[in-house]
Amino acid sequence: MKFAVAISMERGSPDASMHTVKNNMLEMARMADEGGFETLWTSEHHTIEATIAPNPFQTLVWLGQHTDRIRLGTGTLAAAYWNPIRLAGESAFCDHLIGGRLEFGIARGAYQYEFDRMLPGTQQQEGVGYMKELVPAVKKLWQGDYAHDGHYWTFPKTAAVPKPLQKQLPPIWVAARDPGTFDWAVSIGANILSTPLSSPAAEIYVLAEKFRKAISDHPEVPRPRFMMQRRTSVYAKPEDWEIPVRYSIDYGRTFENLMQNIGTVKDGFPEAVPYELVRNKDNYNPDNIRKNLMFGTPDEVIEKLMDYEAAGVDQYCLGLSFNQPFELQRQTLRLFIDEVMPVFTAREKDRKRTASVG
Repeated sequence: MKFAVAISMERGSPDASMHTVKNNMLEMARMADEGGFETLWTSEHHTIEATIAPNPFQTLVWLGQHTDRIRLGTGTLAAAYWNPIRLAGESAFCDHLIGGRLEFGIARGAYQYEFDRMLPGTQQQEGVGYMKELVPAVKKLWQGDYAHDGHYWTFPKTAAVPKPLQKQLPPIWVAARDPGTFDWAVSIGANILSTPLSSPAAEIYVLAEKFRKAISDHPEVPRPRFMMQRRTSVYAKPEDWEIPVRYSIDYGRTFENLMQNIGTVKDGFPEAVPYELVRNKDNYNPDNIRKNLMFGTPDEVIEKLMDYEAAGVDQYCLGLSFNQPFELQRQTLRLFIDEVMPVFTAREKDRKRTASVG
C-alpha cells in the first residue's frame, strides 16, 4: 500500500493571511515529496475560504516548481464546471509544466452551495451525468481529432493542444461511492478515489466490495488502482485525541451547511451549523470520530491502516485540510513519515522477499 496526501489552502477566519496559508501549503508539499509520498492531491472549489482552490492546475504547476518526485493530482475536479476542450488542453499543458507527473482526478462535484452559483438550477446529483460525458471526451481529445455530439456539449472535430507529455496519457481517477459509478469508472479503465467519510470501519469493506464487484464484472479491463481517503491526525500522546476531533466536528458542521444549504456563508466563510441540523449525527459523536477517522498515535494509526491494506486499498490518502491548526498538520505529516510509513515499507520488502524465495 502506497501513501498520498490531500492538502488545500484554507482560511478559517479573516485574520488568516493568504501569504501564510500559501507558504503553509508549500511547506507541506515539500515535506511530502522528501518524505516519500507517492502523490499529492489538491481539490477544486469556488467561493469558499475553507478550500481555496479555484483552479487546481495552477496550484499543481506552482507546487511542481518546488518538488522533484511526487506525483501531482487533481483531487478532484468538478466535472460540471468544465468544457471538455478547455479541460483537455489545460490538463495536458499542466502535465508538460510539471514534467509528466499529472494524475487526473475528477468527480461529479460536492456542494449544492457551489452548484447554485456555478450552474444555477442544477442539482448536485446531476453532476454524475456531466462526468460520464466529460471524461471519455477528454480522453479522445488527448489522443487527437475528435468531434462530439452529446447531451451537455457539442463541438466539431478538434484536438487537445498540447497533447499530454505522458505518452500513455495521465492516469484518470474517478471519485466513487455508489455502485453505478464504481462500475462505470472501472469499465472505462479509470482508477477509483473513494472515502468512507466519517462512517465506521465497516464502510471500508463496503466500498472495497463495490470495487471488487466492478472488477469482477469487467474482466476485459486491467485491474485499476483503488485509493481511499480519510481525515488524518497523528499525535504523540494518546490524551491529545480531543483536539483533532473537535476540529473535525466543527469542519463537518460547515460541510453539512454547504452540502445541504442549511446555513449562511458570509464573505466566503461558511457557518458551522448547529449540531442538531446535521445528518448522521452518530458520525459526529466525539468517540465515534476518534474511532472511525485516522486519528491516533503512530501505533494506533498503524493498526487502523491494516484494515485498509486488508481491504485491498492500493493508496491510502491522508486528508489533512479540515481547519486544524497548521502545527497539527505538520506534526501529523512528520510522525507519519518517521513512524508509520517505515512499518509498511518493511512489510512490503518482506512480502517481496518471501515471494522471491517461493
